[in-house]
Amino acid sequence: MTARTAVFAVTALLGVTALGGCSDGDGEGGSSPSPSPTAKNGATVQLRSTDLGKILVDGSGRTIYLFEADKSSKSTCDGGCAQAWPPVVVKGKAEPKAGAGVKSGLLGTSKRDDGERQVTYQGHPLYLYAGDDKPGDTNGQALDQFGAEWFVLAPSGKKITKGEQEKKRKEKPSEKPKNTDGGY
Repeated sequence: MTARTAVFAVTALLGVTALGGCSDGDGEGGSSPSPSPTAKNGATVQLRSTDLGKILVDGSGRTIYLFEADKSSKSTCDGGCAQAWPPVVVKGKAEPKAGAGVKSGLLGTSKRDDGERQVTYQGHPLYLYAGDDKPGDTNGQALDQFGAEWFVLAPSGKKITKGEQEKKRKEKPSEKPKNTDGGY
């Protein structure tokens, strides 16, 4: 299965799962995204070297992303979006922790509509990607989903766009017609 097919399959599965968990309006039922792994209720943000360079990851080594639709520290990703892109959160009064190489002064939190506190870095709400199977995967890099693109973050807090053009080239069909015999 190609990476692109896998991403579409995971997205479709998450959409079906999200629809199946919809509330009947009485406040029961429904589902919420699985929280990111925490260390003593506080999310740890650390660095990992990848083919995209040094990027932010959570305490389990899973890649962290920013969502370009977020124009402030307030998340615009909820419902099905938060199923596919679970927010990195802290529980209770815990504060996010900075691993080696991560600038603790850039870490913060913002309150989500569901009441949870989402970790931010340089003002960007942080997310994981359900399509990343294991620590170090960057399958969400430069994806355009839920109205905007998703990118990994450098230790500076800026998005890394490496990989964006490569993905677009792979997704864009060739404009050159192929010379074939028509199948006869």
